[in-house]
Amino acid sequence: MNIVIVESPAKAKTINKYLGSDYHVLASYGHVRDLPAKDGSVRPDEDFAMIWEVDSKSQKRLNEIAAAVKGADRLILATDPDREGEAISWHVLDVLQKKKVLKDIPVERVVFNAITKQSILEAMKNPRPIDTPLVDAYLARRALDYLVGFTLSPSCGASCRVRALPDVCSPWRCASSATGKWRSKPSSRKSTGLSSPA
Repeated sequence: MNIVIVESPAKAKTINKYLGSDYHVLASYGHVRDLPAKDGSVRPDEDFAMIWEVDSKSQKRLNEIAAAVKGADRLILATDPDREGEAISWHVLDVLQKKKVLKDIPVERVVFNAITKQSILEAMKNPRPIDTPLVDAYLARRALDYLVGFTLSPSCGASCRVRALPDVCSPWRCASSATGKWRSKPSSRKSTGLSSPA
């Protein structure tokens, strides 16, 4: 059995139909780990070591993926073909390696830009390794996002309060303005209030 990991459960059903009974397609439901929203999640003095956290929903999905991978013939990481998709594949692979469930199972990365049978079957014929430079770009952006948020948010918030503009410029708005983007509501990201330009 070949295990395929995609991001969306809706895509998983369609892709499994195209690939047939030799494949089992599972969804990660997007990112499976994030930096905890507390000081010390990124450590510049330790070569920018990053501490990752898995929430309960993601842990359940990762356990399901790990169980499916045991005894599989191949693991195929087929998350989206962008920086975030590459990062999700990297996170999933890292978790499975730490769980020690892969053993000698081959791991491949495939990408496709359309959910059509032709695109998916063609992608399966052209696997590649995970794109390390793309993952590094994600990690650098994630670390910068976190560090700037924790460094600038308190000082920006204080500056805004001094200017007596609490209704216009809250601390999270100030931090996001440092990147040239203003938000109309607080960010949903756990570790920082910064916006995330592509």
